[in-house]
Amino acid sequence: MKRNQILLTILGALALLTAVSCSQQAGEFDYLYKDLPFNMEKVSRPVIPDYTVELTDFGAVGDGVTLNTDAFAAAMQHLSGKGGGHLNVPAGLWLTGPIEILSNCDLHLTDNAVIIFDPDRDLYPVISTVFEGLDTRRCESPLHAENAKNISVTGRGVIDGNGDAWRMVKKSKMAEGEWARLLASGGVLSEDGKTWYPDEGFLKATKMSNMNVPKGDLTEAQWAEIKSFLRPNLVQFRGCENVLLEGVTFQNSPCWNVHPLMCKNLIVNRVNIRNPWYSQNGDAIDVDSCENVLIVNSTFDAGDDGICIKSGKDADGRRRARPCKNLIVDNCTVFHGHGGFTVGSEMSGGVENIKVSNCRFLGTDVGLRFKSTRGRGGVVKNIHIDNIYMKDILAEGVLFDLFYGGKSAVDAAADGSPIVDEPAKPVDETTPEFRDIYIRNVFCNGAARAMFFNGLPEMPVTNINITDCTVTADTGIDLRNSQDITFKNVKCFPKSGDAVSTWKVKNFTNE
Repeated sequence: MKRNQILLTILGALALLTAVSCSQQAGEFDYLYKDLPFNMEKVSRPVIPDYTVELTDFGAVGDGVTLNTDAFAAAMQHLSGKGGGHLNVPAGLWLTGPIEILSNCDLHLTDNAVIIFDPDRDLYPVISTVFEGLDTRRCESPLHAENAKNISVTGRGVIDGNGDAWRMVKKSKMAEGEWARLLASGGVLSEDGKTWYPDEGFLKATKMSNMNVPKGDLTEAQWAEIKSFLRPNLVQFRGCENVLLEGVTFQNSPCWNVHPLMCKNLIVNRVNIRNPWYSQNGDAIDVDSCENVLIVNSTFDAGDDGICIKSGKDADGRRRARPCKNLIVDNCTVFHGHGGFTVGSEMSGGVENIKVSNCRFLGTDVGLRFKSTRGRGGVVKNIHIDNIYMKDILAEGVLFDLFYGGKSAVDAAADGSPIVDEPAKPVDETTPEFRDIYIRNVFCNGAARAMFFNGLPEMPVTNINITDCTVTADTGIDLRNSQDITFKNVKCFPKSGDAVSTWKVKNFTNE
């Protein structure tokens, strides 16, 4: 009798601990919503059935040589047939082609599990998709899902996209020895010898494209000829709901690294997303036309923008009309990148209700980067930024650039930024607008230029409020084509020139 009572007591305690644990997990992100300056539905983890299979049960071999595409597909199909569950990837080097994550499934990487995507182009079919905000075709992403619900990628392993086999490389971004080794590997050079391409098809495609999207109606033969140019993003989840990325390292992507597109209810927690600093278009994460998103406790190191918010480009984006909204970024670090936190330049569907807090930008080109240009349309509004710490920023600490021309801020600065007194153009659906942005408690130790606001003459950046900010920089704050700008306790310490200069600015308050 006594033994039974003890057993019942133990079982009761275990049940209580389980209930407490579940309760804590259910409310683990509640702190992010405290005093949130906009209404946002709370995001919860996806619900995955408690059923687990091992990748090795489906014939996979983790030797870095055996191709495991079929094993991953069979395991996912098995889980799907059971209503979902966890695919456990044990320690090993798992070479594979594309992996599709199906509804109610979790891809779980244990310690020392490394998934390596084979660079063989034949494994990645050319599909219809969205890239850089435009409807186009690209190679299928190595890790992808479409219209799936309750999916996750978890664990402590590494997912490697073998991006060096896909990317173009600029000579200016390589050491002499690295450049020599790259040339010895094959490929072709641009006419001026300053850029290396994997093959002739890639070089040909650069001459027939708008940025990174081919122009015109191409035949199937033409698409096949330029396949290397259509390098995929490492991860693309399109139209998915209830998505979790947690604990994993995503690295070495052919193009953008992680690209959630038109997703709802997304959690990115404790991930490490990294690309080589020289990787062209090597963005870390591009949240594109998504709703209800948490990006927390993570690190980013990229060849382009770090944490980037998008919503489609030009007419395609406006027709899609899918804003990126209700997003919280907290406790993240961005190392190398064109921007620590970036909005644009593809924002034609609109961006609204964003909070960024408690982040570090260390050695990025720009700290807070807002960019667009005529032709986009779209409204960026209700952005709240608090507690940002920056060091060694190569260009601007804070940048609003409505004359973005496709270059990094460092390259644009090298061209100079003289005042151009051009006439205003008519305002219509193609005119981008940035307004109602609140920035406070920003500290920057070292920037080339403290801040640069460069609005359009017909559509100034409007109602930008900066409070309790301290910046040391080579040059000060430069405000142009701006309206209703309020500074409160903004301290700028330039090495040369004025702390603040203005040109065509209406209603500027500096308290």
